[in-house]
Amino acid sequence: MKFKGNRITLSSVTKEDLGFLCELECNKDVWLFEEFVENDHNVVKSKYLEQMYSNTHVDFIMTIETDNEIKRIGLVQIWSYVAHRNSWELGFGILPEYQGYGYGYEAVKLLVDYVFKELEASKIVGMCNSLNQQSINLMEKLKMTREGTFKQELKWNNEWHDQHFYSILVSEWENLIN
Repeated sequence: MKFKGNRITLSSVTKEDLGFLCELECNKDVWLFEEFVENDHNVVKSKYLEQMYSNTHVDFIMTIETDNEIKRIGLVQIWSYVAHRNSWELGFGILPEYQGYGYGYEAVKLLVDYVFKELEASKIVGMCNSLNQQSINLMEKLKMTREGTFKQELKWNNEWHDQHFYSILVSEWENLIN
């Protein structure tokens, strides 16, 4: 599956992407605000091989074209959050040198549109460390609502930190794009 935006393309993860996914998933600078960053490439490969055949997890590689070269720059993904409610949780990560240029926003916007239209989701949620201002900005730019804050939810840098919980409903998304 492939989606083309203005500056980026999203493509379903394939076996050819496993090396890039290992680089991305094991990069502590990408997952700066996460509690745990995997460092075992075999674990990452196994995880994505399993997810490729899952109907509860969808992963897309984010690419850009520069000087007639296609470059992998990140990952956007969605997984079933509460199946019987048809709600999904989104995640995203971009290599540090490509952060801050709006690629993440464009990719997540394409992903959200796909999930509401094709997967017929009723709700999409996203969570982030309360110190992760880039993720906060992205979700708020998408007009996701901060539903609440889980106090001292994350053990990060050996201290407890809050986690923000965001969501957007299909009806809210439809009003935004119409």
